[in-house]
Amino acid sequence: MMFTLTEVASLNDIQPTYRILKPWWDVFMDYLGLVMLMLAIFAMTMQITKDQVACLPCLEEPDEASGVKPNSFTQSSTQNQASAAAPVATSHPLVTKDMPDDIVHEIHVSHQHTPVAAGKYLNQPEPTGVRTNLDYQQYIFINQICYHVALPWYSKYFPYLTLIHTIVLMVSSNFWFKYPKTSSKIEHFVSILGRCFESPWTTKALSETACEDSEENKQRLTGTSVAQKRVSLEGKEESTNVNSSTPMLGVKFSADKPIAEVPSSMTILDKKDGEQAKALFEKVRKFRAHVEDSDFIYKLYVAQTVVKTVKFILILSYTSTFLAKINFKHDCEPDIKQLTGYGKFFCTHNMAFMLNKLLISYMALILIYGMACLYSLFWVFRRPLKEYSFEKVREESSFSDIPDVKNDFAFLLHMVDQYDQLYSKRFGVFLSEVSENKLREISLNHEWTFEKLRQLVIRNAMDQQELHLFMLSGLPNAVFDLTDLEVLKLELIPEVRFSAKVSQMTSLLELHLLHCPAKVEQNGFAFLRDHLRCLHVKFTDVAEIPGWVYLLRSLRELNLIGNLSSENNKMIGLESMRDLRHLKTLCLKSNLTKMPTNITELSPHLIKLVVHNDGTKLVVLNSLKKMTNLIELELHTCELERIPHAIFSLNNLQELDLKSNNIRTIEEIISFQHLKRLTCLKLWHNKIITIPSSIGQVKSLESLHLSHNKLESLPPALFTLPKLRHLDVGHNSITVLPPDVGLLHNLQHLAINSNKLEVLPKPLFRCTKLKALCLGNNALTVLPETVGQLVQLNQLELRGNCLDRLPVQLGNCRLLRKSGLVVEDHLFDALPVEVKENISRENNVSFTSGL
Repeated sequence: MMFTLTEVASLNDIQPTYRILKPWWDVFMDYLGLVMLMLAIFAMTMQITKDQVACLPCLEEPDEASGVKPNSFTQSSTQNQASAAAPVATSHPLVTKDMPDDIVHEIHVSHQHTPVAAGKYLNQPEPTGVRTNLDYQQYIFINQICYHVALPWYSKYFPYLTLIHTIVLMVSSNFWFKYPKTSSKIEHFVSILGRCFESPWTTKALSETACEDSEENKQRLTGTSVAQKRVSLEGKEESTNVNSSTPMLGVKFSADKPIAEVPSSMTILDKKDGEQAKALFEKVRKFRAHVEDSDFIYKLYVAQTVVKTVKFILILSYTSTFLAKINFKHDCEPDIKQLTGYGKFFCTHNMAFMLNKLLISYMALILIYGMACLYSLFWVFRRPLKEYSFEKVREESSFSDIPDVKNDFAFLLHMVDQYDQLYSKRFGVFLSEVSENKLREISLNHEWTFEKLRQLVIRNAMDQQELHLFMLSGLPNAVFDLTDLEVLKLELIPEVRFSAKVSQMTSLLELHLLHCPAKVEQNGFAFLRDHLRCLHVKFTDVAEIPGWVYLLRSLRELNLIGNLSSENNKMIGLESMRDLRHLKTLCLKSNLTKMPTNITELSPHLIKLVVHNDGTKLVVLNSLKKMTNLIELELHTCELERIPHAIFSLNNLQELDLKSNNIRTIEEIISFQHLKRLTCLKLWHNKIITIPSSIGQVKSLESLHLSHNKLESLPPALFTLPKLRHLDVGHNSITVLPPDVGLLHNLQHLAINSNKLEVLPKPLFRCTKLKALCLGNNALTVLPETVGQLVQLNQLELRGNCLDRLPVQLGNCRLLRKSGLVVEDHLFDALPVEVKENISRENNVSFTSGL
């Protein structure tokens, strides 16, 4: 044989790990295939070694009259017969070794002519039967001819057909494991499934489920005492064994079921195992997304099952017709009468009995194989295998969020269930977000301890204790132990969950949620509702804003940073802000085209509104008219071309900031005379060319910001504002500072840097209350000596001019320190020593002398 049984059997081999995808009928068919393979090889072996026919001519003498002449075969036969007679004569009792040949011949002749006498002497019976006159070589020739002429083809090729059929069935059974498009997915699935089954996290998660079930049973038994305890501890922090996750009525936020307390030994997971479990969650997520897109594996399995069934029907149908043709006796009429003298032979097939039994056995195996195929088809089509529900797993565990799957992912899980349903139960742990969150929480709490978090707490610019956590997997429980924390910033944390322990943070006043979907339990929400004062929420879509934000009744400041475009205005309008009764400041950094309508609900108590619009044109501002209590209004980068008329209705407005718009003309500024409380006007970073003389009508102005515009001159009316203390006209194209600037007796801050000034008017130095004078980046050549009259000056910027020297009178500016003097080093070094020492003195000395 050209191949061994082991080599043929390897066609049916699959990787040992694939056995979990082999249901019982496939395993049964594989064993049947091996038996059929052994049967085929046994039949082939027997046929090759022993398969032959034995033929004899029929009872008729050769017809000499027919013209057949003796041939070499006949002559050879005669010679053989003659040679065969010689021993008989030699063995005659009358013949001795010393007799001459002629006497021996006479005895032989007499023996032939007188058989009775010969028998008398030899005591042998007379031969009987039919003389055929055929020798041994002729029989071999006749057997070979009749084997190919008279024997049916099925008797000759049955073992080979059996082998071919068996190989086809074996290949069909495991084709889906070998085909590249499916084998890659199957190999990946089996690998992930095995790791999930053996992962320490799987055992831990299911163990915690058992612990939670026992906790729930205890709570049912002690329900009355627990209820009484809840009543007695109302408004206080509840005990850990009380379920405080019930959401508040009407509160639209997610309150997850808290994790039950488990033994400390179970909450510690090896870091390596934890990282492997995290990787498994990611692999399962990606594999599911990849495999659920198609049902190719399912279709291929159905196709190979159909092929096997059709093959079974085909084999059974044609084999049964040939079963009766395997006989022991056959008549043979080869066209060799001219060679042997006989035209008809009677033959026997010595393998007929064996082949008949093997064929019956093969048909019985095929019949059983076909029944298994029909059952597999019935199983495939009796219910939808492209849908898989984890309902039982959800009922038996606390992981109620395990999703149902579909297509090839569902089919593979159905196949695994036929092997062992425990696999899918343990695999479901890695499809649960709750399980993943538990893993993250355990790993997170193990890594981020109280001591580590304490090291990250800093003092911010407001002298508050601040903690900033960035890109963690969740919120560590140790954060709630920082009871003196005042500002908590959470950024890019996918799962933030405020438990009841947040009530320990009695100093917490400000919270930042920057791309952090946050959930809160009822008790935790009650604390935040009553204590939180400032909240910053940064998001991509308005739907990401937690619903409980709109219920923080003690909130003073709310900052919303994200997409609030016109398409999403309806969504934000659904959330009422009327419960934010104490909200004073609202900041919207977004891309609005109109003001959200629900902001008007805040009009009775809102005093500051900030809109940073990121370059999107804000068209509709009519809702501003209703916000009559506004004190501060900022409209940045809103693409405004004029001052909105709705602003003139805000009688209580004190500060208006229209930074970074496209305002070119401000003729409407005269209308500000009706806003008697307006003290600060910021029109910086626009395209204003001129300031109208009507600016002098706004007598209440104390601070005016006109920097980063296109001004070339300043109107005299500007210097008639009696209360003006802060004037910023830097970064323009102003060439002359009018002498009228000396009329601003209350001026404390003047910024005219980055212009084209060449000379400073002497009346400027009559403004003796000046504390800051910014003159940098101009064309000044001389700084007047009268600068020494500015005795309260503590900031002087001169860098970027054409000055040759600094006046010695700078030493009269008692509050001017070197840190507040911005000038080239060579100019400062040219000052007298006593002046430099006076300017370089410590700040506390100057403050004392000033007093």
